[in-house]
Amino acid sequence: MVEDARFEDGGEQPVALKALDGDDLQVISALVQDAVFPITEMTWDRTKRRFAVLLNRFRWEDRGRKGAPERVQSVLVFEDAMAVASQGIDQTDRDMVLSLLALEWAPGEDGTGRITLVLAGDGAVAVEVEALEVTLKDVTRPYIAPSGKAPDHPE
Repeated sequence: MVEDARFEDGGEQPVALKALDGDDLQVISALVQDAVFPITEMTWDRTKRRFAVLLNRFRWEDRGRKGAPERVQSVLVFEDAMAVASQGIDQTDRDMVLSLLALEWAPGEDGTGRITLVLAGDGAVAVEVEALEVTLKDVTRPYIAPSGKAPDHPE
């Protein structure tokens, strides 16, 4: 009998996930909630049709364990990116640090669609894609969150 993977099976392993549909993207969205990144860490390669962000991701999967809250640097990559646009972001402020709240998927025709990076402070980045293919991969060892606290979202 084959068992489903359990949350605990991840242990201290780095995250390496791929989203190919809206349900998969919701999982990645939950893991990147409250990630922070300098505006300079967003890159769109038009020739390779790839949009990428180097994030400092809060390790939500580690919340039940003892010890200080941790972050890890992760790369979030959007393949088949046809266009990228932003709203509510001052592109000239190279010192700006953005906070990612969620990833939203709006399907279009024939597999195309728009992935929106919803940012704190009413900012957003929209990535028009030919097909949904997003990867999230941890690229450093976890480190203690500088604030020493987990992000808080009052209801």
